[in-house]
Amino acid sequence: MFSMSEKELGKKWDRCLADGAIKLGTGLGLGIVFSVLFFKRHTWPISFGSGTGLGMAYANCQNDLRSFYLLHRSEKEQ
Repeated sequence: MFSMSEKELGKKWDRCLADGAIKLGTGLGLGIVFSVLFFKRHTWPISFGSGTGLGMAYANCQNDLRSFYLLHRSEKEQ
C-alpha cells in the first residue's frame, strides 16, 4: 500500500545501528564492572549485559521500523 522512501529507511537504519552500538557498549561496560566488583571475575555478567543491551536495541529498532505503518494523529485533530 505505502512504500517507505530510501532516505527515510536509511535514517531509521542509522538510528538502529547507533542505538545498538550504544546499548551494546553500555551493557558490556556494566557487565565488566559487575563481573569485577561483585562476581569474582566470572564472565556471565558480561554476556548477560551485552545480550540485554542487544535485545533492547533490537526491540527499539523493530518498533522504529514498524512505526511507518502506524497512523499518527496531528495535535490539531485531537
